[in-house]
Amino acid sequence: MEIRRAKEEDIETILKIYEEAKRFMTENGNPGQWVNGYPGLSVVKKDLEEGNLYVCTQGEEIQAVFVFFMGEEPNYRVIENGSWINDEPYGVIHRVASVSKGKGVASFCFNWCFAQCGNLRIDTHRDNIPMQKAILKNGFQQCGTVFMEDGSSRIAYQKIKK
Repeated sequence: MEIRRAKEEDIETILKIYEEAKRFMTENGNPGQWVNGYPGLSVVKKDLEEGNLYVCTQGEEIQAVFVFFMGEEPNYRVIENGSWINDEPYGVIHRVASVSKGKGVASFCFNWCFAQCGNLRIDTHRDNIPMQKAILKNGFQQCGTVFMEDGSSRIAYQKIKK
């Protein structure tokens, strides 16, 4: 497997992976995380333009998509019911989705991000049990609760180099 920046010609495949992920979440008790067309074409194009959109490939086939960037995530300024491990500069992972047959792909993506930056933050919906398990399996610590622009809450995690 390899990680590379997404390209314009990947958009259609990325949107299909996100649609498949939405179906999976709904079927697995998490119907409320990605709703109202999110993440749609405008979000994908913005992520691509900002240079933060990545794909994980196996040969020519895209296995997963995710957003990774270094810098502040405004939604992480306030954390409740806990605290971040540190206030050092950090990398952020968002919008992780893989094809249904993509076993171990999330771990591969998380490890790649950790190799870029030894201080990572990520969040997920309280009903997204498969993602919570993947995050914890990969050495992240649950830190508290953060809130999105729409006021909805997410479980916040951080992983730092020891």
